Formats: sequence, structure tokens, C-alpha cells
Amino acid sequence: MLVFYKTAGFYHNSIPAGLVALQELGKEHAFTVDTTNNAAVFTAESLKKYRAVIFLSTTQNVLDPAQEKAMEGYIKAGGGFVGIHAATDTEYDWPWYNQLVGAQFASHPAIQEATVRVLDHKHPATSFLPASWQRKDEWYNFKNISPNIKVLATLDEATYTGGQNGDHHPIAWYHAFDGGRAFYTGGGHTKESFQEPLFRQHLLGGILYAMGKK
Repeated sequence: MLVFYKTAGFYHNSIPAGLVALQELGKEHAFTVDTTNNAAVFTAESLKKYRAVIFLSTTQNVLDPAQEKAMEGYIKAGGGFVGIHAATDTEYDWPWYNQLVGAQFASHPAIQEATVRVLDHKHPATSFLPASWQRKDEWYNFKNISPNIKVLATLDEATYTGGQNGDHHPIAWYHAFDGGRAFYTGGGHTKESFQEPLFRQHLLGGILYAMGKK
């Protein structure tokens, strides 16, 4: 898989920890992990060797029109996509990407503990999680949420301050999209996230789904 972490806006200092965690998951589960913040790899020829492309806390406009076209072609050919945290704070002016990732970042309160309510225990990203998953992170509020996403888990806004999506606040989801597969998780702002066994397993399940292995 390819992990892409280019930023044109806010840079998350958890990105290096995320890269390490994803490379460790690759070693543990027998898949190769390439990492780059160079958008020049987004060509049809380069992308076709990957089972999944991960956007790790990318921000703002990270691809030019030709690179966007290559990414669209990759998904249409059956490729997989994983968005982590600020992947929703990316490419606001590219409607196809907005549908792929499933929502757009709107705002966030301070880092704090909250309860994640797991709705789907059949998906590999959530099958092992408790029904109520308590963890500390930076919790995004979203806008332009696609009606086509399949929500795996929601945030219980009664358990923290600053939530703005109400009783149905999605925080992890997946969907089949335009010939490929996409998974997104809102977690991963903090460095500590990538050392949490449950969060790492959550990422692995999303990656395996995006690769078509689950």
C-alpha cells in the first residue's frame, strides 16, 4: 500500500508516529508499505501497483488536476482508499474526493476523552471493539456528510463537550465507491493514538477492507 502524507495546511505532529505504526502493521501482516509526501507518485502507472492508498492527515489541496485524474482512475479500476483523521480536511474543491472520503472537516473542540459507540460488529475495523469504546483524541465535527457511507461508529456527544453533529455523529465509516472501496476513521490526531492496540487494530481492519482482503 501507499501512505501519502502531504500537507498544504496544518501539519499534524502525529504523522511520523502514524507512518511508523503503518509500517509496523505491514511487517506484522505481510504487506509492503511505501510512504511519501510527494504528489508526483500519483500517476496511473505508479498507482496501479498498490492495493490501497492511505491519506494520513493530509490537509488542503495536495494534488493537481492530472494527479486527481490518476487517483480517480485508480479507484475506478478497483483500488482501495483509507482516510485517517485530517483526510477530511483535504481537497474541498474536488467533489469526487469529497464523496470518496465521505465527509468534510468542519471544526473541533479541545482534545478530550469521549465515548465511541460501535454500531457494526461485522466489519473488520470494528468487529473486536467494545460497544462503548472510551478513548482520548481530537474529535472532528463534520459537514457535507455523504448519505452513502455505511457508519461503523458514532461519537456520543453527551460524553464530551463541543460536539456539533447531534445524536448521529459518525466517526468511522466505509463504503463501496466508484468501483473501489473506501474506509475512514476520525481518530489519529494524537501521537499516542498510534500506540493504542485497539486503534491500531481498527486501522488494520480498515486497511484490509480497502485492500479487498476482508
